[in-house]
Amino acid sequence: MKPVENAVHLCVDMQRIFAKGGIWQTPWMERVLPTIAAIAARYRERTVFTRFITPVTPDQAPGRWRQYYERWRLATRSSLDGVQLDLVPELARYAPPAVVVDKPAYSGFFRSPLLEHLRGRHVDTVVVSGAETDVCVLATVLDAVNIGLRVVLVEDAVCSSSDAGHDALMTMYRLRFQEQIDVIKSEALPEHWR
Repeated sequence: MKPVENAVHLCVDMQRIFAKGGIWQTPWMERVLPTIAAIAARYRERTVFTRFITPVTPDQAPGRWRQYYERWRLATRSSLDGVQLDLVPELARYAPPAVVVDKPAYSGFFRSPLLEHLRGRHVDTVVVSGAETDVCVLATVLDAVNIGLRVVLVEDAVCSSSDAGHDALMTMYRLRFQEQIDVIKSEALPEHWR
């Protein structure tokens, strides 16, 4: 793998709503959290956290999202304890200097200032961690690929609530996107990103 340069650590949706006891609890989060925290600690100035921000009510959501939030009304901001959308405390302590970017959908790039922020810092590589491998991480990674960014996916720093979904996506990342996505273990990251 070639060296990682002009990069940010892009940590996707490590929020209380996905943590233990959250409405969208992702059981693996506890397992990968120490790894993600270590990456954020090492690259504090180069970390960007995304947060999935739900609408106040289902009526405020466009198209099929309205139906989604009718089902998940408990996740709308009118029903939710506001702290549920915060980063988990283990990561929140790094912001600032880390940057927090809010988004209304799965991808970190959709209707958010993320791309503008990356371009302003002349970033051409995103080192990706977070939740969930087969939903928000997937959407963010594919948008990064479509934009032309190099993606370095830290395989032991992503998690899902679906083992089958996680495994399928890790296989797809390795087999179908070899020119655009590098899959790496966290222990090897400092060797490639100094």
